Amino acid sequence: MEATQLLLLPPKCHCVMKPRPSAFVLRKLRNPLFSSVSCSVPIKGSSSHVQNQQKQAPDFEPLTNSSSDDENSSQIEKSDGEVVDLGWLPAFSHVFTASMSNFLFGYHIGVMNGPIVSIAQELGFQGNSILQGLVVSIFIGGAFIGSISCGSLVDKLGCRRTFQLDTIPLILGTIVSAQAHSLNEILFGRFLVGLGIGVNTVLVPLYISEVAPTKYRGSLGTFAQIGTCLGIITSLCLGIPAESDPHWWRTMFYIASFPGLFLALGMQFAVDSPRWLCKAGKVEDAKDVISRLWGPSEVEKAIEEFQSVSTSDGADLQSNWAELLEEPHSRAAFIGGALFILQQFAGINGVLYFSSLTFRDVGIASSALASLYVGLTNFAGALCASYLMDKQGRKPLLISSYLGMAVSMFMISAAISFPIDKAISSDMSILGTLMYIFSFAIGAGPVTGLVIPEMSSSRTRGKVMGFSFSVHWVFNFLVGLFFLGLVENFGVATVYTGFGGVSLLAAAFAYYYIVETKGRSLEEIEMSMNSKP
Repeated sequence: MEATQLLLLPPKCHCVMKPRPSAFVLRKLRNPLFSSVSCSVPIKGSSSHVQNQQKQAPDFEPLTNSSSDDENSSQIEKSDGEVVDLGWLPAFSHVFTASMSNFLFGYHIGVMNGPIVSIAQELGFQGNSILQGLVVSIFIGGAFIGSISCGSLVDKLGCRRTFQLDTIPLILGTIVSAQAHSLNEILFGRFLVGLGIGVNTVLVPLYISEVAPTKYRGSLGTFAQIGTCLGIITSLCLGIPAESDPHWWRTMFYIASFPGLFLALGMQFAVDSPRWLCKAGKVEDAKDVISRLWGPSEVEKAIEEFQSVSTSDGADLQSNWAELLEEPHSRAAFIGGALFILQQFAGINGVLYFSSLTFRDVGIASSALASLYVGLTNFAGALCASYLMDKQGRKPLLISSYLGMAVSMFMISAAISFPIDKAISSDMSILGTLMYIFSFAIGAGPVTGLVIPEMSSSRTRGKVMGFSFSVHWVFNFLVGLFFLGLVENFGVATVYTGFGGVSLLAAAFAYYYIVETKGRSLEEIEMSMNSKP
């Protein structure tokens, strides 16, 4: 009778024998990255049937498969009975190492925030706004080339070797920039850095999506955004001495070489994507990686899925760019490119640029301090996204993110257009700016980079990512180029209203075109996408 009752337990729970013979413990996961709860079911007469239960325990072995054993082995029970799920831990060090690339991305975004004036003065182009803009924008030109070339590199070399190869322009570019004594030298150094960053912005979300266990892929995927935020904050903090030391910018560039060295060394100990290994014919290596990161019980199932997808779709190592014009690859490329166009036209870079002026209106004169507030808000939003990504799903987060951005833009526009009181209008502008940054950080930022590789096929994932991010860099450049002109001709309120309108359009696009990928393997998603007309 007692065994029959246990067999009727809900299917999401599983039975595990505890050292206490008086109870079977049921563990049910709550949030895959953070914790799980446990409950116990007492059994009548347990004190008089301890020996019988211990003898009968093998009768329940069929109810506990190897997958459950792996899941239990990744859980630690606290003294209060709460069970902490650590299934994400084996993949964490590899994800952390890869996210160092995004740390460098964020660092190089912030490294020119204040020192550009000192650089222009020392290298002889002070007062020339075109040349100052060229020093900043040539970074984007290099990033575009890096993004478009990454797809072919990762197909041939795999993610791990591509990471290591990419540290060459990153380290060399920072050293050339630090030692620059002419305009041409600083331009060449910034171009090399941009080239490396362009490769990495494609590579990091692709790598994380392919090595992270399905259950934790969303939460681990947000480490790319978190790394970017930490890089920006670090560069802003290190840039404070630049206000008093005109030569400090050289030290900041030298510092940027150390994360590149860490990345090159760390990737020597990191694993390669098991999906790439399988397509490259290194099946045994792929099995070893899956066993270490996902658990031994996942090996056979994962390899079977990899091979079934490769059989029906072909190996990614043989793909070419022309295939992005064919279904179903063209659908993923269209969604990826459209998401980044909408992200840029929703105004993130314009708002970041104009935020220092907004803060100045309320008495915060230091642009570095204003940028630090924005960076901390961005970081807080990324942490929230890490918690919510595998709990709420990608699609709801993306839609709510763009809706929050739209509301924030309309709030700032109203505060500027209808200034009832100057202090209230300034406060509303500050609040709207921080709300916008936070809304972006919980969805439009991290989800966009994660959902594109998830919705791409194994065959063309690298090239779809390369195409999507090259579109990102093109429109990043265009928004930066025309933003100030639009503000001068139409005013901040009108431009921000336009950003809000695009944000609403992006929310509608996400609702109709984005497929929910939470809790599904990349192969499941691919087969689902391929079955659509």
